[in-house]
Amino acid sequence: MLAGKHIVLGITGGIAAYKAATLVRLLVKAGAEVQVVMTPNARQFITPVTLSTLSGKPVISEFFTANTGQWNSHVDLGLWADAMIVAPATASTIAKMATGVADNMLVTTYLSAKAPVFVAPAMDLDMMRHPSTVRNLELLRSYGNHIIEPAAGELASHLVGKGRMEEPENIVRVINDFFEQSAQLAGKRVLITAGPTVEKIDPVRFISNFSSGKMGFALADECARRGAQVTLVTGPVAINARQPGVERIDVVSADDMCKAVARHMADAQVVILCAAVADYKVAVMSEKKIKREKDEAPVLQLVKNPDIARMVGEQKRPGQVTVGFALETDNEEVNALGKMERKKLDMIVLNSLRDKGAGFQTHTNRVTIYHRNGDVIAGECKAKTEVAADIVEEIVKMLK
Repeated sequence: MLAGKHIVLGITGGIAAYKAATLVRLLVKAGAEVQVVMTPNARQFITPVTLSTLSGKPVISEFFTANTGQWNSHVDLGLWADAMIVAPATASTIAKMATGVADNMLVTTYLSAKAPVFVAPAMDLDMMRHPSTVRNLELLRSYGNHIIEPAAGELASHLVGKGRMEEPENIVRVINDFFEQSAQLAGKRVLITAGPTVEKIDPVRFISNFSSGKMGFALADECARRGAQVTLVTGPVAINARQPGVERIDVVSADDMCKAVARHMADAQVVILCAAVADYKVAVMSEKKIKREKDEAPVLQLVKNPDIARMVGEQKRPGQVTVGFALETDNEEVNALGKMERKKLDMIVLNSLRDKGAGFQTHTNRVTIYHRNGDVIAGECKAKTEVAADIVEEIVKMLK
């Protein structure tokens, strides 16, 4: 899968930089074209001559070539790459990537990269565990970067613990698997709902919920990354899809979302209902702002919104995969399984507001996936981008 791929390999100033020589050799052997970008400190650990010889390309380290004044364009590099790997990634570079400190060629290339980015941390035990490093890695994950977790073992300080850069052979395997996944949903149409719905009470007030849309957008990006044509029907949110190939349809109310899903579901091989749809709306919206000065508080008469999941289940055609979500606060498993049965879903993803790091307005989530055939996959708390990858992997299995 790496044959013909353009790989930017960023190397930073850590003792694990010596492994970069093997990484370059393996990537080239697999048929990839490799452009090495080094930080100035990285040259203290491994020479550009070694890396240039292995890659067959001059190594880039500075914005300008010293003897000719030639400008090295980080924008062109970012557009050229099919993937960018930062290995080893020191605590300093991770912090700069997380916060956008573009003071060297590697970080500016990262900020210009349109391709997926893989980060292989390498540092000492205490640095790896420091809250700032943990937070910076969480930020990178939330941006959609792929973190290749370091291994545990003896470190440069002779301490023993997590911090050793993953071996080059395993890094190449991760990149190869990524490109294999990118074709898994080729030719498939996927319909996804995301975000909250907004049900107006009067011209200035509404009924809604705390959904940020992050989980739904992560699913849209993951499906598009695997080659699908994605239609994303979203309520009002302040985020955007990162992947090309995502057609966005903005809606406001549950009625709007229901109509959009009804229009597009017939063409979809997969329907993922991730939106937090309001169950109720006011029977009659006031055309004027309801004034507080009245002696009695207004009484809002509520009526049920359309049940989008039930509609999808009833209209589902043979071979179409339908996936729902259940956000619960109690009796989680019973409620989720009951919803899957009532809505005739093939799979339901459960998360609980009682789990730390799960639910609305977070970068992370913890879910349990239930299949109609009885299979159960319990996940750990991780970035929503990683949770999305787990969910889509289960969908791919069902399609097979």
